[in-house]
Amino acid sequence: MLGIARDNTIRARNVGRDITQGIRNLAGGELTAYSTLLADARDQAIERMEADALEMGADAVVNVRMETSEVTQGVSEVIAYGTAVKLA
Repeated sequence: MLGIARDNTIRARNVGRDITQGIRNLAGGELTAYSTLLADARDQAIERMEADALEMGADAVVNVRMETSEVTQGVSEVIAYGTAVKLA
């Protein structure tokens, strides 16, 4: 075990998208613009976590976890973290 590999990204919603997504919210169903925004944020957090692990000399990251939190209205943080390990 080399330590905890971690990184994050912070994303803000687009005001124009908020209007169209708000209308869709009234009708129900998936809010695709928000789903895409969150998926992109997760991917970026994972890529950054992997880069952190590589800097430690890790071959892999195990027990990866992700958390999402609202920093302020319309701004969310996604953090990815796990245990960086060197394989034998």
